Amino acid sequence: MNIIKLNAIDSTNSYLRQLSVTEAIEDFTIVVANYQTNGRGQMGTQWDSQASKNLMVSVFKDVSYLDLESHYYISKVVSISILEALKTFNIKNLKVKWPNDILSENKKIGGILIENVIKQNKLSATIIGFGININQTEFDHLPHASSMRLISGRVYVLEEVLQAILVKLQYNFKILEKNKFEILKKTYEKHLFRNDKPSTFRDAEGKLFSGYIKGVSNSGNLQVLVEDNIIKEFDLKAITLLY
Repeated sequence: MNIIKLNAIDSTNSYLRQLSVTEAIEDFTIVVANYQTNGRGQMGTQWDSQASKNLMVSVFKDVSYLDLESHYYISKVVSISILEALKTFNIKNLKVKWPNDILSENKKIGGILIENVIKQNKLSATIIGFGININQTEFDHLPHASSMRLISGRVYVLEEVLQAILVKLQYNFKILEKNKFEILKKTYEKHLFRNDKPSTFRDAEGKLFSGYIKGVSNSGNLQVLVEDNIIKEFDLKAITLLY
């Protein structure tokens, strides 16, 4: 395991991607930044984080053993690993909100950004970015945001949280490498926010509708039971799950 620690960077994911273009990167190379000037979330959103109070991490992982059609299992592994690690720090009611939010007490405390490296139409590697709100206590204009400190009342050592997550990542990627998809699927869906509960969604045209989340496909589409007892699949551009 190779850990690169940076004081400030535009984006840890961008740094790793640029590094991978210029040199061969060791599997499980990790980049950690105290501060990101241009942290990125899903679909180009910004990740806002105060310096030295939160974890901003990217991991380069070889996933050449995984079929391209099953790429969402990478996100499942990362989500499960973060949840399992944070449980050890007494963080309660942890859930993963599709597609990439980590929740505690229905508040967002983390996010995940997966950027896959595809060569000759096959998965080669993945760059896993994740941010965890740890000791930050103010989130201006972000009513759904929180942190480990706000939820538990404790101040945490960032390095301890990082190491706990990395241990879980290594363990769960070994499960994935052994093709134990059903184990990962069941664990992920057990922690899926509002799974099998009546939920409200907004479609791409801004219209609201109701349905029951039934799971997430291998390719990352949300499976929703809608009217007439039909299960439809939606990608992240077509639907938003509301809180």
